[in-house]
Amino acid sequence: MLIACDAMPMVWTDIVTPPLCAWVTMHKSLFLLLKFLKPAAAVAFLVYLQIKFPQTWIASLGLQRLERFGKRLAARKSLSVFLVALSLLVIRSAVIPVSGIPLPEFHDENSYLLAADTFAHGRLTNPPHPMWMHFETFHVIWHPTYMSMYPPGQGLILALGEILGHPWLGQLFAAALMCGAICWMLQGWIPPRWALLGGVLAVARLGLLSYFTNGYWCACLPALGGALVLGALPRIEHHTRRRDAVIMAIGFFILANTRPYEGLLLSVGVALALVTWMIGKTGPPARVSLTRIVLPLVLALAPRSAWTGFYYYRVTGNPFVMAYELNRDTYAMGRYFIWQSGWPPKTYDHARMQDKYELELKDAQEYKTIGGFIHSLRRKLLDFWPTYLILPLPFVLIALPCAARDRRLRVPWMIGAIFVIGLALEVWFLPHYFAPATALLFLVLMQCMRHLRLFRWREQPVGLASVRAVSVIFIGTVVLRIALAVAHIHPEHEWQHGDMQRESIVRQLKTLPGEHVVLVRYSPDFDPDREWVYNASNIDGSKIVWARDMGPERNSELLAYYPSRQFWIVHADSSPQAPQLQPYHKSSASLE
Repeated sequence: MLIACDAMPMVWTDIVTPPLCAWVTMHKSLFLLLKFLKPAAAVAFLVYLQIKFPQTWIASLGLQRLERFGKRLAARKSLSVFLVALSLLVIRSAVIPVSGIPLPEFHDENSYLLAADTFAHGRLTNPPHPMWMHFETFHVIWHPTYMSMYPPGQGLILALGEILGHPWLGQLFAAALMCGAICWMLQGWIPPRWALLGGVLAVARLGLLSYFTNGYWCACLPALGGALVLGALPRIEHHTRRRDAVIMAIGFFILANTRPYEGLLLSVGVALALVTWMIGKTGPPARVSLTRIVLPLVLALAPRSAWTGFYYYRVTGNPFVMAYELNRDTYAMGRYFIWQSGWPPKTYDHARMQDKYELELKDAQEYKTIGGFIHSLRRKLLDFWPTYLILPLPFVLIALPCAARDRRLRVPWMIGAIFVIGLALEVWFLPHYFAPATALLFLVLMQCMRHLRLFRWREQPVGLASVRAVSVIFIGTVVLRIALAVAHIHPEHEWQHGDMQRESIVRQLKTLPGEHVVLVRYSPDFDPDREWVYNASNIDGSKIVWARDMGPERNSELLAYYPSRQFWIVHADSSPQAPQLQPYHKSSASLE
């Protein structure tokens, strides 16, 4: 009997026999074990060197001098935040000649770029196109206006980049702000030198080697908003300053306009902690709370909330209806939360879109079962881990029991618990869904390091040596990966350029005179999360227009609408080879 091997990677879709399935499972387990043992051995080796040969750390490596320099720098808090942000800008910009600038590849990225192009041209949205059905695609609304379904935050930062020369520059700027904000947030909770270390680790992982930066996903901005909210909380409690309340309001605004649901989860936890403190025994007098906290928050949020409502009024016709809601109501059958029942079956004009939304419905239905829920939680953890907790960083979690009992982390634990429970109620998950709580994760990691450094074994500072070893290996690995990429020895995976197949078509057509229409015909094996039919905000003003192949009769509508354009057809499939453009005419409408 033939069975599917669930233990295989997602890209392996063959049907295999049980012995082969067991073989693959065993070897995958061995691979994961070796992947864990290598950094563990490296950490153990560095710990041994520090204990056995302390002069190696002091003299040969010179790292103790670097630690002293870091402490002096960390004491200048504003400078530390600025340098953390600047370091990402400088390092990531320096490797652009090697890495290039990323290209979009997935539905979400292209939708964000549509919003960016709209904003960069001074519009909040676009009029619906008369031929919209030929351009219909994922994560885009077409009525009452033509616009991305996502909140406007990511589109605005990418629009800034487009104005400066390329949308990705906006993403790079957001990543720098994110890393600086994480350092700033940590300064409000832990000593400055640990906050600086947390900022450096954020640059090393999320800033340089993550799709947070190397793509167009909405990840850096919600992480920035979460860091501002979380960093303002202890400052409000310690100083009761109006400016901290305004910073918190800015964080709330960013969260609401990037990842509203996950941002709401974080905001609820922070608001609960803030209100509990204000009405508690250690809180300020009611007059102080009103004038220095509540009133600045309200005054800072009110105009921003009004702008958000105006934006949705222009896009959907209703200030209380998000474009996201409108898109899901129009196309989706499966809902996002475990307590929701699915929408009634819908009729689609394109088989590819029908297949995608039917697959979503199946996932949503499976999530409501106990087995599906457990399996999905496992998958969420497996997706989360390689994005945020790259080895050897997770080794410091050995001190998690101590950090869990730390009174200073009681409020962050409460906020984190609300956030994680809320995430578990979502059917789908991608690592950037966790982005609003990114700074919270780094706070837990840094606090684990602080507890771990106190551990001694046989009067030897094993804990301190372990923290040093983990930090050195983690940062050193990133430096090595960048150096290898610069030397073209091992191109960095996270710097891959995106959808190079589609880009090859764009490059071909840009060299040809005139204007063009590309009709895309999809093979059944084409990745359902990739899409080639995406257009700029001004479709008719674009040199290249992308449309779906709808058959000879329906295609004739587009031929009549664009009589002066050259029409092409392309087959999108799973082959890694560059796709071939073929001229398309009425007489060749049946060309396969």
